[in-house]
Amino acid sequence: MAVSSNRKGAPMTDNLTEINARLERIEGLLVANKSVLNMREATLLTGLSLSHLYKLTSTNGIPCYKPTGKAIYFNREELEAWMLRGRKATAEEIETAACTHVTMKKGVK
Repeated sequence: MAVSSNRKGAPMTDNLTEINARLERIEGLLVANKSVLNMREATLLTGLSLSHLYKLTSTNGIPCYKPTGKAIYFNREELEAWMLRGRKATAEEIETAACTHVTMKKGVK
C-alpha cells in the first residue's frame, strides 16, 4: 500500500488512523445511549471479540435475546450487570470483614 502525503507533508495513513479512532469513540458514545444492542454494538460495549461473544451466546454464558431465532440482541443494562459480576472486595473491605468476624467469634465464647 503506497503512502501518500497531504499538503503539510504528514502521511495520509496517520490522518486515516486518527479519523478511525475518532469514529470508534463516537460509535462507543452512540452505543451508550441505546438500550437494545446488536452483536457489533455489544462488542463495542464489552470489548469482546465477535467470535467470543458468539461463543458466549451459544453456551448461554451471557444474557441475550433472539426474537426471530436468528438475529441476536442484548439489553445494555443486562450486559453491564454481566460485566460487573464477580466483584472482588477491596483490601479495606476484607480487613473490616475479618475484624467483624473475629469480634463476633470472641463474643460467642
